[in-house]
Amino acid sequence: MKRERLAILGASGSIGASALDVVSRHPQRFEVVALTAQRRWKELLEACRRFEPRWAVLGEADAADALRAALRREGIPTEVRQGATALAEVARHPEVDTVIAAIVGAAGLPPAWAAACAGKKILLANKEALVLAGGLFMEAVARHGARLLPLDSEHNAIFQALPPDYDRSRPDDFGVRRILLTASGGPFRERPQETFPAITPQEACAHPNWSMGRKISVDSATMMNKGLEVIEAYWLFGLPPSRIDVLIHPQSVVHSLVEYRDGSLLAQLGTPDMRTPIAHALGFPQRLEAGVRPLDLVRVGRLEFEPPDLERFPCLRLAYEALREGGSAPAALNAANEVAVAAFLQGRLRFDRIPALIEATLAQLPKRELDTIEAVLEFDRLARDRAESLLAGEGA
Repeated sequence: MKRERLAILGASGSIGASALDVVSRHPQRFEVVALTAQRRWKELLEACRRFEPRWAVLGEADAADALRAALRREGIPTEVRQGATALAEVARHPEVDTVIAAIVGAAGLPPAWAAACAGKKILLANKEALVLAGGLFMEAVARHGARLLPLDSEHNAIFQALPPDYDRSRPDDFGVRRILLTASGGPFRERPQETFPAITPQEACAHPNWSMGRKISVDSATMMNKGLEVIEAYWLFGLPPSRIDVLIHPQSVVHSLVEYRDGSLLAQLGTPDMRTPIAHALGFPQRLEAGVRPLDLVRVGRLEFEPPDLERFPCLRLAYEALREGGSAPAALNAANEVAVAAFLQGRLRFDRIPALIEATLAQLPKRELDTIEAVLEFDRLARDRAESLLAGEGA
């Protein structure tokens, strides 16, 4: 059997590491031909030792030079390339069958777009591709014959709970009433709200259930991550915002649910480990060994659920409002959030001021229709500049 040739975008992050672990368990089925990272060349070096991909792409020139020298010393034949153009070229290269899109943030949109326009099978963990350019992206997938499978644990769970022939353009024909995205509530679900101004980056990055990167961990702590997932779900599954609900579930065992017209509620359960959705998407429609510890429901003991507190987590409210407004609003939301989270991690913005900066940015950017990918990227830059200006002037 011919091996499936993979490009893993964002290979040095938590999703990339989990994907490589799953792939390493099936050497007869998968071949890693490309790995990418922004600057963490040492992690990429270790992966190149294990998989000897044809290409390694780094965003920063110094990191690319360091990796190139290290590979040369060790006699590893991987070709090192650098920059956004090389990233897009790898994503659409004819020798790549499947692209695992796991770059965090808006930076992941251009290579994911390149993969869609090249008709690739795309395993999407970069939710921002749909938040910024959902309509354009889904149109490109359909027009070029690409195949899109969700890697986020919540969206992968919904995908598993929907009928195999589900058509996002006709959800009512399949009896779907609504979908429910579960959220752990993050590390501050029960913390007194008056203490939020004192929250440190270290505290915000200490997720109770999942091992994630710093940016996504902060998004989880503010629940913006769930808001972005609501927007992503809208584009993936074709339901209006009023039929996409969020449910706090502290145990992170039920990864999401689909409610049907007949009263049935189908859920996907599992140990909180990203290797499960990665293995599911890689092997679909077959099931692959993922190395994940089986879920012991007796040990879990009980499953709890509660509605989200939008006063405690205003970022979730802002995401719903941006989705309902449409046009450029979701792109503005994402850009402002990325600026705010980076500022918080750098000690330039208090945790409790993250939503205020996002809301102020949204208020100052009029809604536009973004009908090309170039317009999306230009608006993203404009929104970031506006958020940075507000940040510098204490305008939030």
